[in-house]
Amino acid sequence: MNRKALIFLFLIIVAREAALSQSVIMGKVLCKKQPIPGASITLKDTYDGTTSDSSGNFKFITSEKGEHLLVITAVGYKMSEQKVTISNQPIELGIELKEEVTELNAVTITAGTFEAGDKKRAAVLNSIDVATTAGSNADISAALKTLPGTQQVGEQEGLFVRGGAGYETKQFIDGNLVNNPYFTSVPDIASRGRFSPFLFKGTVFSTGGYSALYGQALSSVLLLESIDLPEKSEIDATISPLVVGLGTQQLAKNKKSSYGINYSYVNVGLYFSLIKQTPDYFKMPQFHNGDANFRIKTKNGGMIKYYTTFAFGDLGLRRPDIDSDYLKDAFSLKNNNWYNNLTYKENLGKGWKMNLGASFSTNLDKIQQQVQDKTNLPKQFPSSQFWMNSKNFSFHNLQNLSLGRAVIEKSLGGLSAIRFGGEYWYSDYRPKFNDTLYMQIDNYTAAFAEGSIYLSKNLAAQVGARFEHSSIINRSDIAPRISLAYKAGKRSQLSVAYGIFYQKPESQQLYVPSMLGFTKAIHYVLDYQRIYNQRTLRVEAYYKKYEDLIKQMPVSYNYYDYNNAGSGYAKGIDLFFRDKKTIKDFDYWISYSYIDTKREYLNYPVPLQPSFVANHTASIVTKKFFTDLKAGFNATYSWASGRPYYNILPDANNKFYIADQGKTIDYNSLSFSAEWVPSVGNTKAKSFLVLFATVSNLLGSNQVYGYNYSYNGFIKSPIMPPAKRFYFVGLFLSWGVDRSQDAINNNL
Repeated sequence: MNRKALIFLFLIIVAREAALSQSVIMGKVLCKKQPIPGASITLKDTYDGTTSDSSGNFKFITSEKGEHLLVITAVGYKMSEQKVTISNQPIELGIELKEEVTELNAVTITAGTFEAGDKKRAAVLNSIDVATTAGSNADISAALKTLPGTQQVGEQEGLFVRGGAGYETKQFIDGNLVNNPYFTSVPDIASRGRFSPFLFKGTVFSTGGYSALYGQALSSVLLLESIDLPEKSEIDATISPLVVGLGTQQLAKNKKSSYGINYSYVNVGLYFSLIKQTPDYFKMPQFHNGDANFRIKTKNGGMIKYYTTFAFGDLGLRRPDIDSDYLKDAFSLKNNNWYNNLTYKENLGKGWKMNLGASFSTNLDKIQQQVQDKTNLPKQFPSSQFWMNSKNFSFHNLQNLSLGRAVIEKSLGGLSAIRFGGEYWYSDYRPKFNDTLYMQIDNYTAAFAEGSIYLSKNLAAQVGARFEHSSIINRSDIAPRISLAYKAGKRSQLSVAYGIFYQKPESQQLYVPSMLGFTKAIHYVLDYQRIYNQRTLRVEAYYKKYEDLIKQMPVSYNYYDYNNAGSGYAKGIDLFFRDKKTIKDFDYWISYSYIDTKREYLNYPVPLQPSFVANHTASIVTKKFFTDLKAGFNATYSWASGRPYYNILPDANNKFYIADQGKTIDYNSLSFSAEWVPSVGNTKAKSFLVLFATVSNLLGSNQVYGYNYSYNGFIKSPIMPPAKRFYFVGLFLSWGVDRSQDAINNNL
């Protein structure tokens, strides 16, 4: 045998031995009987392995022997390790992976909820959105009125949501109830919110079916989450004909703590001298506002936050008296408000978290109402004209609210978690009407538990219940809540929600001796949402059933008895579409709502559509930033069909009847705003400057919110805005942080 033959025979023997010493590992990777392509399969601490094909199949050869760990990984699935004993025999495996539920791929419960903030999901309105929505004038509630489910109510403050009155929506900051979120209102003129949108990093606006962690709101909650530590130390200033302000945020060098303080002064005297108002202001509105905060980051990643704000307001105005041709109604208001909020969040380890909160607020309104003659002197009337005498009064209303709250959370793996806790509210109201002092003290307690269960990345449930007790009415109730969400496709999902919600009667209804209980609403919500490529589409249908609403029965002039005999319903559909992608640097959203609702409550003699509800509402909001011009332009058009109005009077038998009714004209408003940001494009800029201008109701459309009636009902006067248009021009300065890039990215 020659040399070449020997070498060839040697190679054959080596190859045969090598083949005999190798093993084949093969199989299929599945999840719920569905193949997983692209899964990585490797022997731990070796270079042997492969990836699964489009059918989930895999196969590789190894020369390893004995017991080893086979590691299987795939994007979106939990890692799996499986023991294998390798010999000369082939190994065939069936590997089942479980889905890895993360914030990026998991279904989210969206029924009845709009979220915005720093989360990696569908942001609807963030602080920049609020500030630059034309017509909102940086008021959170005004901006939210461009979303579906809300009403364009201009004569009262508050958010009127899906057939609910303004007091049926409550606001919470970092989980704590805010007792007076709006500046005290003037009759027939809506007031704005007290808080700047730039205080908050996250916003959850629930139009129905909200979490069991919150209560005492029949229709809606607005949950505001304050910012943690600022990016850098900065100084801010605001200069305009209406307001001047100065503030600072200071970040510690180790970036573990910060503090801030702000002050602003508002005086509309110059503005009112230029823009004529319908009321005659004998005391020009002026307001002092200040706030302070500190924030401390703990060693375990927790956060301590304290926020306090104070406000003082003073104003006086006159209007023609509707019951006379020559008399006037003079209204004056002094308001003092102080609000404090302290929260402490901490990671306790092993999946446990703690969230503690406490707040205290006090609000004092000093109201003086007079009928005056032509010379602006007080006018008195004989006892026979009791309806005129009732217009002369003084009212001092002191409201104190203290509360404590604790929420404990335990992670169950992935995004699943259970939360439980309780809260206590102590309310002390002391209104003084003329010379009579009333007192109203309530101890409200609540306990709640809620679980967020992610059965897979496509299916999630949120189940909870809330126990509530109010001492002033001596009633208790249990409110169950449940929401489900199913991921119908890669970019779309379906959600449903059901819940029972209670709210105690309003303060003025509790001064009359009666056996009142909680009012009640039952929510049913069905939601479809699709998010793709910076576009959001939402379609939501709902049905609300009201029970135990407050009915009032006339006993004598201006005196009523109350009971829980009221009821009602609200049903409708909401549509929302937002697009930030189609046109570069152009953002717009469209919302539409249809509602069918009736109530028999308060003095309504029969079921009626509430006077604050329009059947159809719609808004179109547009924002465009031109980088070359360093300027942005924003427009908002809002429309609502006419709202019903009623003149309801008691008859001789002490029963209410409708003396007059009708519908207002449609609501129309086109608002425009623009801003110039000269620091855009300057990479060395250490300051941020914005010149901002806005006009509301640009076209001067007539807006009628309803009618006031004379005592005899023969005269009715339209309720209209104090001026057809509102103008604002201001300069905003910030030193220390350059936010010009945010101006482009967020269409400032």
